[in-house]
Amino acid sequence: MALRIHEAWILLFIIPALVTPAAINHEDYPADEGDQTSSNDNLIFDDYRGKGCVDDSGFVYKLGERFFPGHSNCPCVCTEDGPVCDQPECPKIHPKCTKVEHNGCCPECKEVKNFCEYHGKNYKILEEFKPSPCEWCRCEPSNEVHCVVADCAVPECVNPVYEPEQCCPVCKNGPNCFAGTTIIPAGIEVKVDDCNLCHCHNGDWWKPAQCSKRECQGKQAL
Repeated sequence: MALRIHEAWILLFIIPALVTPAAINHEDYPADEGDQTSSNDNLIFDDYRGKGCVDDSGFVYKLGERFFPGHSNCPCVCTEDGPVCDQPECPKIHPKCTKVEHNGCCPECKEVKNFCEYHGKNYKILEEFKPSPCEWCRCEPSNEVHCVVADCAVPECVNPVYEPEQCCPVCKNGPNCFAGTTIIPAGIEVKVDDCNLCHCHNGDWWKPAQCSKRECQGKQAL
């Protein structure tokens, strides 16, 4: 009887030593704070493919729902194959448009040029102006400048003068012509030297004068 009691005491000391940490079931113990933090790093997100559409900000739309994926995009419909967006034929922007907004599906002109630009200056619509003495111009509603250049008549003299703020040259001394290198007035005969008497052609001021020789005074003196 004493031997059996001694064997029982030996078994009491051996059995706890045979229980290892691997034999402990972790499901029976709550995880510590470190284990909880590491498990949150492996979250699994839902897959919306075939179920909905997601825009740039992460918002989810249902199948068949219309939405705008961006400020400058056209409206889209969410389908199983993804967003199907409208592609309308947008109106053309006016060539004179100076301010275009892209807040909607199509670009929109907010301000049209209402003036003409000519040689670095701006003019109002229908405004008339003279950029030079010989030009007369007007700013058309099409924002284009149309000009007319004065057609000057042929001057009746060989030495015309351009006056300030005048387009066409003027003959300050009246009609005249050349007799050699001498300018003589029209309408009268002029003795240009001791032997020649000249006068201008009638109406042909650009032609040289007609001259006729007379008895030279020098020969008479001889």
